[in-house]
Amino acid sequence: MPPKGKWAQGIKPRHFNWVIQDQLAVCERPGGYGANHRRVRRQEEIIWVREQGFAPVVSLIPAPHNLHNYDELNVTWRHWPFPVAEDYPRYLTEHFTELRELMASGHKVLVHHEELGDRTVGLMAAYLVWAGLVVEEPKAVFLVEHITSRQLGPTGRELVSVARKLSGSAG
Repeated sequence: MPPKGKWAQGIKPRHFNWVIQDQLAVCERPGGYGANHRRVRRQEEIIWVREQGFAPVVSLIPAPHNLHNYDELNVTWRHWPFPVAEDYPRYLTEHFTELRELMASGHKVLVHHEELGDRTVGLMAAYLVWAGLVVEEPKAVFLVEHITSRQLGPTGRELVSVARKLSGSAG
């Protein structure tokens, strides 16, 4: 089998960051978002995701746009659109339980939204608190802000607060 060339490896998605090294990562939507979205870039980034062994990719985007592109490139995916704030406790419990099980089974998980913003970064800080990996909310917030170079706003901080209240059931 001939060796794969540079382009066959794809390109790393924008704003890619490991939250838990070799287990859990975040990025911007493959291909970009809005007017910056490029079909060819999306394909190259999904190839990179596949070649890095991510399975599944978790999309937080409300609509299922472009999820079929993962199927076309044989990448496993999940669709976890964000709910209204009143549903955060159920949403976090359900999806954090699945996330913990995926990583415990050796899966590398990549989470994305349109852009790497408050919801995605807040969700990662919330997971760290819920799973007991970082006990104090301010430390979890600082950690993900440092990792992603993004400041956490009110929505992200609310997710962390809700996760803290649920963390006793994470066991």
